[in-house]
Amino acid sequence: MPIIRRLPETLINRIAAGEVVERPASALKELVENAVDAGSAHIHIRLSEGGLAMIEVSDDGCGMAPQEIELALERHATSKLPESLVGEAGAIELVETLGFRGEALPSIASVARVTIESRARGAAEGWKRVVDNGALVSEGPAALPAGTRVRVEHLFEKIPARRKFLRSPRSEWAAASDVVRRLAMARPDVGFTLEHDGRRALHVQAGDTLESRVAQLVARELAGNSVTVDLVRGDYQLTGVAGLPTFNRGVADHQYLFVNGRPVKDRLLIGAVRGAYADMLARDRHAVLALFLQVPASEVDVNVHPAKSEVRFRDPALVRGMVVSGLRHALSTGDQRSAQAPQASAMAAWQAEPIAPPLPPSTYQGSMFQQPWRPEARVSDAGQAWRGYEQALMAPPSARAEIAAEPVVDGAAHPLGVARGQISNTYIVAEAEDGLVIIDQHAAHERLVLERLRAAGAGQGAAPAQALLIPEVVELEEVACDRLEEASAKLGEFGLALERFGPNAMLVRSVPAALAKGDPARLVADVADDLAHHGDALLLGEKLDLVLATMACHGSVRAGRVLSVAEMNALLREMEVTPRSGQCNHGRPTWVKLAHGDIEKLFGRK
Repeated sequence: MPIIRRLPETLINRIAAGEVVERPASALKELVENAVDAGSAHIHIRLSEGGLAMIEVSDDGCGMAPQEIELALERHATSKLPESLVGEAGAIELVETLGFRGEALPSIASVARVTIESRARGAAEGWKRVVDNGALVSEGPAALPAGTRVRVEHLFEKIPARRKFLRSPRSEWAAASDVVRRLAMARPDVGFTLEHDGRRALHVQAGDTLESRVAQLVARELAGNSVTVDLVRGDYQLTGVAGLPTFNRGVADHQYLFVNGRPVKDRLLIGAVRGAYADMLARDRHAVLALFLQVPASEVDVNVHPAKSEVRFRDPALVRGMVVSGLRHALSTGDQRSAQAPQASAMAAWQAEPIAPPLPPSTYQGSMFQQPWRPEARVSDAGQAWRGYEQALMAPPSARAEIAAEPVVDGAAHPLGVARGQISNTYIVAEAEDGLVIIDQHAAHERLVLERLRAAGAGQGAAPAQALLIPEVVELEEVACDRLEEASAKLGEFGLALERFGPNAMLVRSVPAALAKGDPARLVADVADDLAHHGDALLLGEKLDLVLATMACHGSVRAGRVLSVAEMNALLREMEVTPRSGQCNHGRPTWVKLAHGDIEKLFGRK
């Protein structure tokens, strides 16, 4: 019969560390939360190799006495629960600090080398204690200002089974940066500084307003493309900043949710946000926002998981209703702004100024100009070559209408039939031999552009690209720039030429010829979102195949555009010879058909 044995304390701590410390970002989160709970006005964070080599968190909080440092490294020892409530059964439900379990420091110290230096306010000197994978190495006096400094080095170095499952330094840095951003967003009254490998990556001053702090950490454009949320129901309060529906992203990683100042990733709140934006966003787009929910401590359980990122509400229906109604009210009573730029051609026509009339044709006789001057004459030979390519292969159906110059009378030869008109400037109605066909012009052309981009990438050499006269600088988060830089060589084969332009920006030198009329900044941001969404599990080639779908969406005919009959027929003819043209890039149908028999049933003729 097996003998039951008591596990050693060091092994107990390592088992507990598996729940609390999954990666460097987990350890960093616990240390920063401790610094916030200590009443700090400013927190300085230093990382090396994404936190794999070193994590250091310094604060100017209340500090600790030598005996408190020793106690802090013991399991289930905490200062977060008031002494009067320690023995109470419901004490943990009344906690208002970020930490309260007393597991983080001993768990981290059991799987890394941890140095704690602290000096209590008013103390003559500080104290230092060093623990290496659970074993005390040294302790003694230390010189430092009031506050605490914790350094974690070589995480999981002596546990190879855990170390080998950690990701690359770049991936770990991305996770660590996200942790700091969320905690800094939750406390605009605290200043944060983040350095990585000796370079400052983030710095925010203490005392920011909520709106200013969110804009600094999410996107500067959010300040001008958002509304404020403020809703109170009894003891519940919802505040925050919500981006306009037109200011959206391709992934949901720019949705920041907080409960009582604690960053959370709660399904109830995420679902409520999706419901609030349901009729204002496409299914593959996501809102950008930061919401802060304050509820009585007794109405929420934060003790669901050791990571404290999940919560449970006593009244989930009330919380969901607050989020949905608060967001919809803020968005409906806003000032009706839109983040979408006006159509360039329309603005050009509106703002066009009269130009001096052209000289008579006789002026050009015998000169290099055989035709009166026109704006297109300013285009270089290279530009003209690209324009010809675009018209021949990549342009919208209007430039390919020569295919449909002759009237189509043979319905059998053309399964999608003959275009008869347009509904709501969005759907094409065509008459086929065996029924009525309705085509979604945007979805259909999106598929056609995608297949052209794929065909261009599969050919020899790089795909045709349109060089920008003035390269455009696109500011993004550092981790997004890292992903784009890593994929830049492959993206260049499809015509999207990118270069790193500092830590937080990319330089766009060219775009695919099919997308030359689009917005390079929006295109690059969406490509970065796609690379983030598909993660590291996919091979680069598979990622880029999905990214091409986003690029195709930027170059396709939009809903609301008026098409001529020739353009509509050109689109139909190309669909008939393009593989997979029955579905758009997102899996939705591009056309539906009502057979003659179905139409007769609608009118009771069968």
